Amino acid sequence: MPEPSILITGGAGYIGSHTARQLGAAGRRIVTLDNLSTGFREAVLYGDLIEGDTGDQELVSHLLRDYNVDTVLHFAAHTIVPESVEKPLKYYANNTCNTRNLLECCANAGVRHFVFSSTAAVYGIPADSPVCAEDTPTAPINPYGSSKLMSEQMIRDLGKASDMRHVILRYFNVAGSDPEGRIGQSTKNATLLIKVAAEAAVGKRDTLYIFGTDFPTPDGTGVRDYIHVEDLAMAHVDALRYLEGGGDSATLNVGYGHGYSVREVLDTVQRVHGAPLRILERERRAGDPPALIAAAERIRETLGWTPRFDDLEAIAAHSIAWERKQLESPWTE
Repeated sequence: MPEPSILITGGAGYIGSHTARQLGAAGRRIVTLDNLSTGFREAVLYGDLIEGDTGDQELVSHLLRDYNVDTVLHFAAHTIVPESVEKPLKYYANNTCNTRNLLECCANAGVRHFVFSSTAAVYGIPADSPVCAEDTPTAPINPYGSSKLMSEQMIRDLGKASDMRHVILRYFNVAGSDPEGRIGQSTKNATLLIKVAAEAAVGKRDTLYIFGTDFPTPDGTGVRDYIHVEDLAMAHVDALRYLEGGGDSATLNVGYGHGYSVREVLDTVQRVHGAPLRILERERRAGDPPALIAAAERIRETLGWTPRFDDLEAIAAHSIAWERKQLESPWTE
C-alpha cells in the first residue's frame, strides 16, 4: 500500500494550484483531479494530474483507492456569480451534485480529512453590518452562494454520521499570484476585479468597468475584503495540519478583516502600473452585495494562520507581473 496521499480536486485551477504548489514543495504526496475546463496543465507542478470530473464516482473511487487517499481538498467548482444567476442549474449540478457524489466516495473509502473551498457568498447581504462572522446568518442571494451552502450542509451532516472531520473555509475576494511568478490566474474571460485590472495594465483589455456606483458605501462602489492567493493557499495547508493534529471540524472565514472599494482598488492598480487606465461606469450586476468583509479572528485562533501578504499594492504588483509573464509565454487550456 502506498503512503497516504492528498487528493486535490480542481488543483489545476487558480486557488487549487497555489495550494498544491505549497503542499508539494513541503514534500506532501498529492494527486490532482481536474477536468481542465478552466484549469491548466502548466499549473500542476507536483504529483500526478488526472483529467476527469469530480462527480465521476467510478473514477474518484479508483483514485481514492489507488493513491491511498486519506485527505481531500475540494476546490472544483463554478464560481462566477452573474453566470450563476443566468444558469442556476449548471451551478447546482457542478457545485452541489458533484460534491455529493464526491462525499459518497469519501465515505465509502474511509477518508479521514476534508477541506472545502466555500465562499462568503453564503452570507448574502448581512442585515446589520458588512462584517461577517462565522455565526452571521447565511442567506445567499445568488445560486452560486446557495450551491456552496448546500455543499457545506452535506459535509457537516456526513461528519456527524462518520469519522470524517472537516474544515470549511469561506473565502472572501482572492487576488494576486505566486510572488515568484511560477503560477497565477490564467482563466479566460475572468471577472475578478484585480485580475481584469492587471490585464488592462498590460494591454489585454481596452476598458475597465465599475459595476454600480450607487451602493450604500463611502464612495458608492462595492467594498470587498481582498486576500492574496498565497495567504489563502496557506490557510488550506494550516487547515490540513490542524485536522491531522486531531482538531475538531470547523467553519472559518478567510480574509484580512478590512475592505477596499472598487475605486480604491483601481486607484492602487493605476498607481502600481504607473499610468491611468480607461474606466467606465455601468449599472450594478445581478447578485452583487454592497459590501462583504471578513471577521477573521477565528481562523487565526483556530489554525494559527498568519497572513504574509496583507498589502493591496503587493497584490496588484504580483498580479501585473503575472500578466506580463503571460504576454511572453501564455498558457493554453
